[in-house]
Amino acid sequence: MTEVQTVTGPIDSGELGRTLVHEHVFVLGEEFRLNYQDDWDEDEKVEQAVRELSELESLGIDTIMDPTVLGLGRFIPRIQRIAERTSLNIVVATGLYTFNDLPPQFAYRGPGLMIDTEEPLTELFIRDLTKGIGDTGVRAAFLKCAIDDPGLTAGVERTMRAVGQASVETGAPITVHTHAGSESGLVAQRVLAEEGVDLARVIIGHAGDTTDVDYLCRLADAGSLLGLDRFGADAFLPFNERIDTLVELVRRGYTTSIVISHDASCFLDFVAVESRDRIGPKWNYRHIPEDVIPALLDAGVTEEDIDTILVANPHRHFAGARR
Repeated sequence: MTEVQTVTGPIDSGELGRTLVHEHVFVLGEEFRLNYQDDWDEDEKVEQAVRELSELESLGIDTIMDPTVLGLGRFIPRIQRIAERTSLNIVVATGLYTFNDLPPQFAYRGPGLMIDTEEPLTELFIRDLTKGIGDTGVRAAFLKCAIDDPGLTAGVERTMRAVGQASVETGAPITVHTHAGSESGLVAQRVLAEEGVDLARVIIGHAGDTTDVDYLCRLADAGSLLGLDRFGADAFLPFNERIDTLVELVRRGYTTSIVISHDASCFLDFVAVESRDRIGPKWNYRHIPEDVIPALLDAGVTEEDIDTILVANPHRHFAGARR
C-alpha cells in the first residue's frame, strides 16, 4: 500500500474510502479578505466548515481532496483547525492556479529570466510535498495546475512543467483544472508527458463539463482519470446531461477511468453568497450522496461501479497502479 498525507497525518491509501477528488474548503484571496472582507468571522466560518464536512461524512464520504493552492487562498492553519474536529480525511495540494500570467513573486525569477535561476516553482512544490507547507508540519499529497480557455500561455506552461517535474521527482499525482470546451485536457496531457509524467497519475479536472464522450474517451485512452467533478454546477452543464455522460462512459467500459466530485466549498469569494444559486441550487457537498448516486443507480449503474468510481479509482491515483 501507499502512504497518503492528510492534514492530520499520513494514512494508508487503502484507508481513503469513498473519496471526492475535487472539493475546496475555502476559496478566497487572503490579501483581499484581510483588507476588505468586512463580514468575515473566522470562528463562524470554521464552525460552518466543521458542520458541513461532518455532514458529508455522515452521508458516507470518507475523504476529500482539496486542490486549493497558491492563487486560491490556501491557508493550512485554518484547515488544521477544521480537520482536528472531524474524522473526514482532508488531503491538500501544492501547485499554482493561474489561467494566464505568473504572480510577480515568480515572473522575473527562473531559467533565462532577469534573475536567472533554476525553476523556483519546482523547488517550492517539492518542499511542500516532502518537508511540509510553511511551518505547519502538513505535507501536500498531490499537485495542481490549470489550463483554461486562454490556452497554453507562458505562465500556464511554466507552471504546468514545474508541476510535472515535481511529480516525476516525488511520485506525487496531479490534478489539472481544464476547460472542456477547448479540449485543453489534451494539451495538458501533452505537456505533462513531455516532462516524463505517467498520465495514469493525472486527473483531468472539469472534464465532466462536456457531453462530448469521444473527447473524454481520448483522454482516458491516454491513461488519465476523468474528473467528472462539478456535479451541482449546473451553469457549466445541467444535472441530467452530467448523469447521461457518466452513464454512457460506463456503458462504453470506462468505469475505471472516472472520478467524481462537486468542486464545491464552504466559502467562495469568487461570487457573492446570495448569487451562488445561479451556479446551481444544489452546488454543495451533499449533492453526490443525496442525488447523484441514486440517479446513477436508477440509470443502471451498479453499486460495484460506484465503489470503483469512489473508492478504487482514487486509491489507484495515489498508489500508482495502472488500470
